[in-house]
Amino acid sequence: MRPHLLVDFGSTYTKLTAVDLDDEEIIGTSRAMTTVKTDVLEGFNQAMEKLQNAHPEMGEIEGVSACSSAAGGLKMAAIGLVEELTAEAAKRACLGAGALVEEVYTFRLGKKEIKQLKNKPIDIILLAGGTDGGNSDVIIHNAKKLAEASLDVPIIVAGNKDAADEIDAIFSAATLEYHIVDNVMPKLKKLNVDPAKKIIRKIFIDKIIEAKGIKQAEEKTGQIIMPTPESVLMAAELLSKGHEDEVGFGELMVVDIGGATTDVHTIGEGYPKRTEVILKGLQEPFAKRTVEGDLGMRYSANALVGLVSPYEFQQYYDYEDKDYSEAQIEQSVEKRQENVDYLPESDEEKAFDQALARICADYSMSRHVGTVEVVYTPLGNMYYQTGKDLTDIKYVIGTGGVLINQPNSKEILREVNKKSNKKLELRPSDAEFLIDEHYIMAAMGLLSQKHPRLALKLLKRHLK
Repeated sequence: MRPHLLVDFGSTYTKLTAVDLDDEEIIGTSRAMTTVKTDVLEGFNQAMEKLQNAHPEMGEIEGVSACSSAAGGLKMAAIGLVEELTAEAAKRACLGAGALVEEVYTFRLGKKEIKQLKNKPIDIILLAGGTDGGNSDVIIHNAKKLAEASLDVPIIVAGNKDAADEIDAIFSAATLEYHIVDNVMPKLKKLNVDPAKKIIRKIFIDKIIEAKGIKQAEEKTGQIIMPTPESVLMAAELLSKGHEDEVGFGELMVVDIGGATTDVHTIGEGYPKRTEVILKGLQEPFAKRTVEGDLGMRYSANALVGLVSPYEFQQYYDYEDKDYSEAQIEQSVEKRQENVDYLPESDEEKAFDQALARICADYSMSRHVGTVEVVYTPLGNMYYQTGKDLTDIKYVIGTGGVLINQPNSKEILREVNKKSNKKLELRPSDAEFLIDEHYIMAAMGLLSQKHPRLALKLLKRHLK
């Protein structure tokens, strides 16, 4: 037996997965509350003790890999020129690297935006703007504003290459930490986010985990190599594409409903399925991730129910024809926000959690999938698609505490297919639902760095 340990320091739970590299099987999993406010190793040691007690045959661990979204995860601000173009490209680079995008700014930064950047808990700023050879005035103006502000935050410059030398001089004179990489949009509507994503991960490894008090965990776990959401996205892409002679699942989606956010990942091109539909807007990445900070089961539950009226909430709630008043909804939500590790015991409370999860799944899907717009012209109707067409997605994989612990998690995921009053949304129409019941998506993303074929086999074997 050659046990390899995979560790995910999550925002709520620290999750451990032990894999036997010889027998190519998962030995066991365990979890404990993440204790980043005191000593992150406390939660890790508790989870490790549970794992060792359940599997005494495991013996000595051969190697450890870890990822983290503890202490709020990786928080970034994206700055671009035009909202639908370079600002959106910068945002997608941040999301693809596993970050939570706190702010997106466009055009010229002013005093208000600089003040917000100073007051927000931002870990990294991504400064973009202009295609190569295009507008350079705005990105240079914004670089000067950031330099004057003397922000103690790493800045990644990924904009018009014609401005790179001048920005280099500006930031060098201001003694800021900065990194200049290739433009996230070198040509109009052409994305190039990989160079920015690589440097984001490097900064995360070198700086961010230390600033958040997680660095001490590396004594036992080895280097924390990436943010947890990036690891999940890597696992999803591996499962979709396959590896060598081990075939993948094809186009798929992962819906991760957590305590603070709901993340949606899709792997697939998403091109129009009909010849009369014209693609509009920015190029979509093959591996796409969106993060909804107001859709969460605990930390952001108040914002979540603020999206729906009590009447609308009742459409998601299904328990013995019981009606919830606005005051009762607020009371139930407050209980969850004040006790983020709360686990419902009664059927009524479980049904309330299920309603919250259904709202998360439904609203996150509306924000993630593409849409079709009908334009009436003298020559007839024209159809424009913005975003991805995900109607033919083959598999929808559910992960996150509520989907793993709820006995009827498939009912939650069926919100993904919901079409009523959303006729123009390009949602999956006939997908098969799978549940990450052992919470291994992030772990398999870690394992794929050195053992991609084994990670793929375990994903196919354990997604139910």
